[in-house]
Amino acid sequence: MRKLVETTFVTLDGVIGSPEKWSAPYWDEEYSAHSRDLLFAADSLLLGRETYEGFAEVWPRMEEVEGEYAVRINSMPKHVASRTLTEAKWNATVIAGDVAEEVAALKALPGRGILKFGTGELDRTLLEHRLVDEYHFWMFPVIAGGGDRLLDGIDTAHLKLVESKPLASGVVLLTYTPR
Repeated sequence: MRKLVETTFVTLDGVIGSPEKWSAPYWDEEYSAHSRDLLFAADSLLLGRETYEGFAEVWPRMEEVEGEYAVRINSMPKHVASRTLTEAKWNATVIAGDVAEEVAALKALPGRGILKFGTGELDRTLLEHRLVDEYHFWMFPVIAGGGDRLLDGIDTAHLKLVESKPLASGVVLLTYTPR
């Protein structure tokens, strides 16, 4: 069975919204190496509609800047969970029906991991059906003071810390699995 790995940026005060405003000063070689390892361990992406639309706007233009990482992210099959999106471009398929059923079916297919970027509404379904195998939270040494919060409104879910890795930049990579 394929593993579903969620990866998301979060500030010390739990904010996930607008990471473009606070995360870039911490992107260094160590950050890039870990990002690359996560991406290349997977062979497809799972995205919510908002993350998909943001990525589809930016990543197709990034190949000259980001090289093989951008080539990889652009060429990977993408599965987009959405109740409103009717058509997807950028190598994507819209999951419009039963998201839990579709994600479980994707996990049952042969292949490498499935990487999910971003944290939002889709996570309610994934948590409820215990479909995420690992959470990779990038804890940035930033206090945002406001914005969308990590898993805001989600019912209590207990996780087990399996790895913590501080980076020289001050970012701490926290890897959890469901209990």
